[in-house]
This record gives sequence, C-alpha cells and structure tokens, in this order.
Amino acid sequence: MSRKPATMKVVNLEDGMPRVEEARLRMQFELESARRTGFTGVKLIHGYGSSGVGGSLRTELQKELRRMAHAGSIRVFIPGENWRVSNERAWELVKRYPEWKRDSDYGKGNKGISIVVF
Repeated sequence: MSRKPATMKVVNLEDGMPRVEEARLRMQFELESARRTGFTGVKLIHGYGSSGVGGSLRTELQKELRRMAHAGSIRVFIPGENWRVSNERAWELVKRYPEWKRDSDYGKGNKGISIVVF
C-alpha cells in the first residue's frame, strides 16, 4: 500500500509588508488552516531583512515557531538556512517525504523561509 504524497503549503507572510503582530496572527491562522485541510507541512516566506522589515519578521516569527515546537503544537520547525541535506532534521524529513527534495529552496540556505511540519 503506497502512501499519499506529503503536501507542503507555501504561505508568503511578507506580502503587503505587514507589521510583526499582523504577520504573527496570519502565520497562526495559515498554520491552523493548513493543518485542518490536510497539509503535512508549510513553507513560510518571511524574508530575512534585506529591506528592513523582513529581519524583524524573521526573528519574531521564528521565536514563535520555536515556542510552538517546544509546546508541541507543531512537530518540527526548520529555519531556511538549515533546510538542507547536512541538517539531520531536514534529512530525516526528506527521507520520509522524498517529494520535498524537489522544493525550490531545499539546499539553498534561504534565510527568508521557515519549514513547519505538523
């Protein structure tokens, strides 16, 4: 019996250049929505600070994701710079979900994204 492919929703939290609190609320909404609709994970695009606003979004949203992972409300959080073969957690994920190896950011060290798994 073959398993259903693991789907990853892509959410651009930078869209509209929101303030941190707006982006945090949207992130929480999008994560819950993705979980309810059956996605295995979410790739969050939050930027990394090249234009100023992305830096604070990245820092604050990743703090929230670490808190959520620690609390058990998400299973895994991987910062974009660790979304690569040499990261043990990322490697375990792509072994489990080989279709994720085709993600355009996999192996690129993109600090402007975060990967979340339910």
